[in-house]
This record gives sequence, structure tokens and C-alpha cells, in this order.
Amino acid sequence: MSNVSRTGKEEINNATSPTTFGRSVESQAQMQDAAAEASPETGGEMLNIYRLEPIAAPDDPRWENAPGHGIVVVAARTPGDARIVAAARELDFMEVDAAPAEDVTTANASAFRDDKLYTVIEIDRNRRDIKRGIVEGMVSVDMIRPVQPD
Repeated sequence: MSNVSRTGKEEINNATSPTTFGRSVESQAQMQDAAAEASPETGGEMLNIYRLEPIAAPDDPRWENAPGHGIVVVAARTPGDARIVAAARELDFMEVDAAPAEDVTTANASAFRDDKLYTVIEIDRNRRDIKRGIVEGMVSVDMIRPVQPD
């Protein structure tokens, strides 16, 4: 039920705003900042280096759902982005003959995205000489197996 009411002779209120996404002063400023930061003239995107380290005990039951990969070093924008970069290297359920329990992807179930399993430590910042991705360490892609044998 809408809380929109009409009184008098003014135009009908359909509870919509005349604004358009991306046209506000704030949105324009953010887009200009992002374009300037990632422009080729400045040497590329400003990235930080993060080390993702396992912090949970080896017998922690969380490892059963999201196996670990050891220490991984990544180039990313933020600590949260570092978790996403590392998790993106894992094999996804969508890429095999299997079905996840809660979603159509397993990206959110990665051990890298669990702050009880992995911590993120910034080890360098404001680098333009690197690309976003894994810098050091191995992320295994054989963690997920199909439900039907080949």
C-alpha cells in the first residue's frame, strides 16, 4: 500500500523522483575522480598490496565448508576488494555439474570472504605499477567437485 495521497488540485503524485541515476553532483564527482585515477596518463589504477592469511585453527569446523589456500598476496583497491580478488580465482559451482545450497554461485562461500577464517593485512599502498589480481600464492581450483562422476 502506498503512502501517497492527493489533496487539492496539484499534479498526481506517483511517488517517483525526477532525478536520474548518475546525474547528481556527487555521482558526477565520483565518476570524474574514478576516471582520473584510472586514466592512462596517471599510470593506471592506484592499487594496494594485501596479504590474506588464515587465522582460524586448523580444526575449526568452518574449514570443512570453505577449504583454505594458505597465504595469498593480492593487488586490490581495498581490503574488501582483496577478498573478492582472491575468491574470484576459486572454481565456482556454476562452472561444474553441481548445485549450491543457497545460490547459483559459490563466490560468497569462499574462505577468503570469511573474516573468521582469513584476515587481510595491507603491506603496501598507492602502487600504479601492478595489475589487480593475485601477486603471490596459489589458489587451488579443484576444491569443488561435480555431483556426477565423469
